[in-house]
Amino acid sequence: MQRRGYWTDLTDAQWQQIERFLPPEHPRGRKRKYPLREIFNALLYLDRTGCSWRLLPQDFPPYRSVFGWFVRWKHDGTLQRLHEALHLCMRVALGREPEPTVGIIDSQSVRATEKGGRRAAAGVTSART
Repeated sequence: MQRRGYWTDLTDAQWQQIERFLPPEHPRGRKRKYPLREIFNALLYLDRTGCSWRLLPQDFPPYRSVFGWFVRWKHDGTLQRLHEALHLCMRVALGREPEPTVGIIDSQSVRATEKGGRRAAAGVTSART
């Protein structure tokens, strides 16, 4: 039975880019019950909608299977490698160098006290009394 498509589903071109980073099926092992594309589509749905694992729609694989693959990919570095590779591809597609050449630290993003400078300790009176 074919499930209905969601707007978070991968296109064929997107799946071709991602598929090469996912582990291949073992030739002598048990056949996978759910296609990895459906697992990945479920992860994208979860990420975009923010729903809980147990509220994953019924036409996706069971949430326990999706969560199991997510944990496996997180721990073995698959998601990190995928993120880095797609980030590099995106930079090149935008006409940038594959690796950043400049880093910027904004001092305004560091939280300071309201008045700036040092903050008096609680319960300590000033020397002007």
